[in-house]
Amino acid sequence: MTKKKSISASKASLVLFLCQMISALDVPLDSKLLEELSQPPTITQQSPKDYIVDPRENIVIQCEAKGKPPPSFSWTRNGTHFDIDKDAQVTMKPNSGTLVINIMNGGKAEAYEGVYQCTARNERGAAISNNIVIRPSRSPLWTKEKLEPNQVREGDSLVLHCRPPVGLPPPIIFWMDNAFQRLPQSERVSQGLNGDLYFSNVQPEDTREDYICYARFNHTQTIQQKQPISVKVFSMDSLNDTIAANLSDTDVYGARPVTERQPVLLTPTGSTSTKVELRGNVLLLECIAAGLPTPVIRWIKEGGELPANRTFFENFKKTLKIIDVSEADSGNYKCIARNILGSAHHVISVTVKAAPYWITAPRNLVLSPGEDGTLICRANGNPKPSISWLANGVPIAIAPEDPSRKVDGDTIIFSHVQERSSAVYQCNASNEYGYLLANAFVNVLAEPPRILTPANKLYQVIADSPALLDCAYFGSPKPEIEWFKGVKGSILHGSEYIFHDNGTLEIPVAQKDSTGAYTCVARNKLGKIQNEVQLEIKDPTVIIKQPEYKVIQRYGQVSFECIIKHDSTLLPTVIWLKDNDELPDDERFLVGKDNLTIMNVTDKDDGTYTCIVNTTLDSVSASAVLTVVAAPPTPAIIYARPNPPFDLELTGQLERSVELSWIPGDENNSPITNFVIEYEDGLHEPGLWHYQTEVPGTQTTVQLKLSPYVNYSFRVIAVNEIGRSQPSEPSEQYLTKSANPDENPSNVQGIGSEPDNLVITWESLKGFQSNGPGLQYKVSWRQKDVDDEWTSVIVANVSKYIVSGTPTFVPYEIKVQALNDLGYAPEPSEVIGHSGEDLPMVAPGNVQVHVINSTLAKVHWDPVPLKTVRGHLQGYKVYYWKVQSLSRRSRRHVEKKILTFKGNKTFGMLPGLEPYSTYKLNVRVANGKGEGPASPDKVFRTPEGVPSSPSFLKITNPTLDSLTLEWGSPTHPNGVLTSYILKFQPINNTHELGPLVEIRIPANESSLILKNLNYSTRYKFYFNAQTSVGSGNQITEEAVTIMDEGKMAMASRQVDIATQGWFIGLMCAVALLILILLIVCFIRRNKGGKYPVKEKEDAHADPEIQPMKEDDGTFGEYSDAEDHKPLKKGSRTPSDRTVKKEDSDDSLVDYGEGVNGQFNEDGSFIGQYSGKKEKEPAEGNESSEAPSPVNAMNSFV
Repeated sequence: MTKKKSISASKASLVLFLCQMISALDVPLDSKLLEELSQPPTITQQSPKDYIVDPRENIVIQCEAKGKPPPSFSWTRNGTHFDIDKDAQVTMKPNSGTLVINIMNGGKAEAYEGVYQCTARNERGAAISNNIVIRPSRSPLWTKEKLEPNQVREGDSLVLHCRPPVGLPPPIIFWMDNAFQRLPQSERVSQGLNGDLYFSNVQPEDTREDYICYARFNHTQTIQQKQPISVKVFSMDSLNDTIAANLSDTDVYGARPVTERQPVLLTPTGSTSTKVELRGNVLLLECIAAGLPTPVIRWIKEGGELPANRTFFENFKKTLKIIDVSEADSGNYKCIARNILGSAHHVISVTVKAAPYWITAPRNLVLSPGEDGTLICRANGNPKPSISWLANGVPIAIAPEDPSRKVDGDTIIFSHVQERSSAVYQCNASNEYGYLLANAFVNVLAEPPRILTPANKLYQVIADSPALLDCAYFGSPKPEIEWFKGVKGSILHGSEYIFHDNGTLEIPVAQKDSTGAYTCVARNKLGKIQNEVQLEIKDPTVIIKQPEYKVIQRYGQVSFECIIKHDSTLLPTVIWLKDNDELPDDERFLVGKDNLTIMNVTDKDDGTYTCIVNTTLDSVSASAVLTVVAAPPTPAIIYARPNPPFDLELTGQLERSVELSWIPGDENNSPITNFVIEYEDGLHEPGLWHYQTEVPGTQTTVQLKLSPYVNYSFRVIAVNEIGRSQPSEPSEQYLTKSANPDENPSNVQGIGSEPDNLVITWESLKGFQSNGPGLQYKVSWRQKDVDDEWTSVIVANVSKYIVSGTPTFVPYEIKVQALNDLGYAPEPSEVIGHSGEDLPMVAPGNVQVHVINSTLAKVHWDPVPLKTVRGHLQGYKVYYWKVQSLSRRSRRHVEKKILTFKGNKTFGMLPGLEPYSTYKLNVRVANGKGEGPASPDKVFRTPEGVPSSPSFLKITNPTLDSLTLEWGSPTHPNGVLTSYILKFQPINNTHELGPLVEIRIPANESSLILKNLNYSTRYKFYFNAQTSVGSGNQITEEAVTIMDEGKMAMASRQVDIATQGWFIGLMCAVALLILILLIVCFIRRNKGGKYPVKEKEDAHADPEIQPMKEDDGTFGEYSDAEDHKPLKKGSRTPSDRTVKKEDSDDSLVDYGEGVNGQFNEDGSFIGQYSGKKEKEPAEGNESSEAPSPVNAMNSFV
């Protein structure tokens, strides 16, 4: 029991120690500092583990290391000491551990095959290299074999075997013809992974005798070819004819026609197979099928999906390619070949193993005496790797004892180290698929703080931009860094500053008041030191008057303004561009201090003009468009263009020159300023005229330089201020002799279109540049920096050549030389090209996120090795998305955002984040081909922020002395609500505000009754929510308490009458009665019945009544009359719309309340007709006649 307790106690102390350990110091790469500090050796450069060398070249095994004092070097070979001095062929470079084995002077590379390891040692320890396996490359010749011609029937399948010689490394296989051109491949004909050429079904056009398999051994830059293979395809018609010619008429013959066949797999064979691949490699699975029609291949993963973004289909979907495989990619992959007759399938069982890979590689420790630290070495793999430790290159079990050191599996714990504890430790993680070896030193130093940033360094920053003030430091123990503003200022802290681990102070948004001196203080237990730097904030450069859009007539003048305002201490430079390119080299363009003027504008000046202002700290630009339009009609032209020259004559004909003379035509009142001479090449480009030269208008002869192998004709054009004449008649033809080309093709480029090729392009020479017949090009290439011989091929007069089987994205030296039947052009210059790019192989590592505030985060990552980019590095892309809002606990649609950081940048800012939320991000590297794999998702959270304003605030139920408040929680809490703050104050009749009262309300409340308020008083309320960070925006509202008791009672009685049942019933009865009357009136009118007014008006139309006035659209008034005549039955209103005078007194007034009638503005009747009744009624509403429905409605209203 005692033993078990002691073990548990030791484990507990180990956990406690790991929690309290101090992180390792980094020694800055400062040359003066490195010269002063003692440091154990560090391997800085070594050859690859598997090192294949060219047997024709000297073998160079690299081993470089740094340390203080400088380390000495030694080597082992196959596990035993390698005595360099005893081998005259082996030398070691001075001040280096690199070995040079002299093969070119009699040595044999095979004699030096083996496993080499380098040790770099000084007084503070020993570092060792990887085990470097040296193997010479091999490119054996093709074994001789007798190849029989392949005779195959149309529609059958065929496999042409390549069987290349076994080389080191394996060769790249491709099929070509005798003309060194790639054989076309398709879904029907394709090359397998083993190099064989597969025909799913043969066609007559496959007949040829030059199927040649080539093997390219890249290491030795040699290409070997197999003997040509002959294929002859017999069609059914030709086979039937052959059989018929050899049989008698009585024989029965006939070859069966081409029959369609269902798919059969040519490779792999059988129904199942297995495949083992290592983690991180590229998995290639292949299925090629025979059949007619040609089968189509489809791939699936049983029980899962093919990994997105890592799956590619090649060779017409016959090859499944999965990059960067992991253990999750293990499983059964099925390929299905299908045509209209059926299908065939094959299942490949894939197992992904893993060589060791780092989880945590050990890092160098710089400790001061008495400190504690740890070296951690964690690796993973499949199977799980074993971890072993070495000290100074010796297994730690037999290394000298160190009381401060304790090994616990993958961790070495150091306690109370002393200076003698300095050493280099090696961690070896290995399994059956490989190993990892890492050196990490423990350097025990006692050093007071040092600041490496120069004193009084000046930083200049544009206002509202970030300012980064450096304080590079070193010390042991690791110093603490503090920043002060000014000499006697207080220590800087707060959200307006960001303090980086390397000592840098960042001011995210520098303002004018940020200007001044800043002091950095570094201190540890051995001392303290400080350094002062200066920060100046400059005003931004602004274009206060930008160029504006202009429309100008042809031959006019236009000016663009670009007036700027800038910091007085910065010197700006102004650049003008046209269509994002330099201004034309033309004296018409005048660039002033703050404008651009274009004189005598022409059509070609049309475009976009941009003003760019640069200072040493910032740059701004503005653009405007110029549109050129035709000039308005001009008066009749007095002067005209000249007449064309005539009587052209060639004299003094030589191989490269001739003299041309002519007679000028009429000037037409405008002197000839110059003559333009053009030529036609009747041999290469008949009918196309080219500019040759021009001479002053006073000259009528010219000596012309000529090119070989051109059939020249010349013509002359006269020019004056008005324009150009018509061309003269052509001269006689003159054919020059042939010669070697004088020049080589221009614009030579090498850019790969696929990962395994190099496409060499150039601009072909024009016909007259060939200098002779038989123009061809000699295309030469070789891989750069490998001291290889040139590979050359001569091609016809084309402008492109494709080099196949190249390594991915490596530089090539390229040259293209012209030649014709008479010889070569001068030696061409070399250009550098690259073979094709491929997708990046690895994802950025060590992705770290530093949350700066609730809406801003900074992401860091380690750059990927350039050799894994496999192309031109475009930059890094950060994908990030919100996973969950911590305040609402609800998920929504994930919207991924992408930020691109160009170049080899290793950090970036993520703005616009939502507070109190969980985010994920990953980082990918991008090249010209696309994006590489994503790094593992990194989860981070933003802290709380201030909330938004409450969603609403309602005030209800007012009484004499109370109001009820109801509210909604903020739409964006941005954290955990802690409370609500309510402030209110009374407002008097003059809008003056009274005393302010504040109430804090728990966050879980949504309503509140305010009591003890003044009656009939208006209050203003201010309401906002709070989190632990602070208060959010407030929402305001106003409300009034009700009036006093007496007024309230009166209002209550009025409301009671309006709500009584009898009152409501009375109103309903009146409305019903009016509705009945209206219905009766409309029924009578529709049936032709007449009420009294209508009868009187119909019977007696008054001719004296005034008609409607035509000028203003109003009605005339009725006139009064004493006599009333009886109604005339059947009378009608005249067509002129007049009413007879004797009936004018009878109107709707007789049936209403006796008030004067009125008309609306549109002439419609709204009251009574004008005029008086004959009798006054006894009561206001009484009448002997039926009441007017209009009056009834008016009385109701």
